[in-house]
Amino acid sequence: MPFELAPLPYAKDALVPYMSVQHLEIHHGKHHQTYVTNLNNLTKDRPEASQTLEQIIKDSAGHADKAGLFNNSAQIWNHDFFWKSLKPKGGGAMPSELENKIKADFGSIEAFKEAFTQAGLTQFGSGWAWLVLEGGKLKVTKTGNADLPLTKGQHALLTCDVWEHAYYLDYQNRRADFLKAFLENMANWEFAAERLATAG
Repeated sequence: MPFELAPLPYAKDALVPYMSVQHLEIHHGKHHQTYVTNLNNLTKDRPEASQTLEQIIKDSAGHADKAGLFNNSAQIWNHDFFWKSLKPKGGGAMPSELENKIKADFGSIEAFKEAFTQAGLTQFGSGWAWLVLEGGKLKVTKTGNADLPLTKGQHALLTCDVWEHAYYLDYQNRRADFLKAFLENMANWEFAAERLATAG
């Protein structure tokens, strides 16, 4: 199979108590795995089997007849990115370059966190909240279902999955509590800073 489920960058119990072992087993081991399995089935004996996820996403975006290819390839990419957006003992202080850029573009760290939280809360149904770089400025944005910044010419720095399967087992319907835990206790600011440093 050309596409494989990437391993988590930490142990399954590394995010406890903010994300449980059972949640990671289901979200990563079942939901994420299903997108990988689906994409392998969709690309079997087709040219896409030798392409990168990014190529498939760009080629299939906006084409109704390629919706399956787009949804599954984009969800693999989104989830790979989400796992990297999390880290044990995350949140807290940011690397200075990222902190300074956020303060310059949002006015304050608090204003950024409020904008990110609102993006996550106001994404109706399934989707994602993102910190992106566009035109040299940081922005908070949200996408529905499998959509992602890659289709909009934006450079993603950090994401939070706000599909119900991303939080319901641990937080039930309390999406706000999940977003708070993400920002304060799990967000991988170092990963976001690396993405900022390599943008362009």
